[in-house]
Amino acid sequence: MSKAAVPVVPPQPPALPAELPHPTAPAPRAEPTSPRGGEVKATSPHGGEGVDRLRVLSVVVEDGPGALSKVSGLIRRRGFHVRAISVGPSREPGLFRMTLTVDSGHAEVDQVRKQLERLVEVVEVEDLTGHDVHSRELVVARVAAADLSDLIERGAKVLHSSPTGTTVEFAGDGGEVGDFVEELRRHGVQDVVRSGPVVMRRTA
Repeated sequence: MSKAAVPVVPPQPPALPAELPHPTAPAPRAEPTSPRGGEVKATSPHGGEGVDRLRVLSVVVEDGPGALSKVSGLIRRRGFHVRAISVGPSREPGLFRMTLTVDSGHAEVDQVRKQLERLVEVVEVEDLTGHDVHSRELVVARVAAADLSDLIERGAKVLHSSPTGTTVEFAGDGGEVGDFVEELRRHGVQDVVRSGPVVMRRTA
């Protein structure tokens, strides 16, 4: 009995898809959203624009050992940068007032305020950002130039003069003090010290 011939089927190439997938496009780069990226611009409490949002907090604290370190440590743990701090006595004995200029970047600084209010040593916390306030800073500098007429016209006061240099002081708001410090560069500034702002709410 003869066997029936089995047809031989040649191998077929793999089937191609009906449509080749397009290569995946690279995801667009996210635009900077942090203050350091340059997108966020806010008006600082001392006037002018800056890439960082600054908040000014007035904190009344009991005058006791470790109070300052507790306040600054709490702010550091929350991840905020203290740009300036001024500490001095308040009108009530046993209490002192701290003026904090905090670089927050976002509204989360309200959480810092709530945390500060929980400290036993803290009596009062007031956010003065955006309010009508008096803000003053002090700068003391020693310069080599002998002719200081333009600095005196700006309101500088001579504290000491010697053959090696002249020491002057100047007080004003943040913008005025900043301009004064820039002007010092043209007078051969030898040394300069600048305080943080002292802020008080204006009254009607």
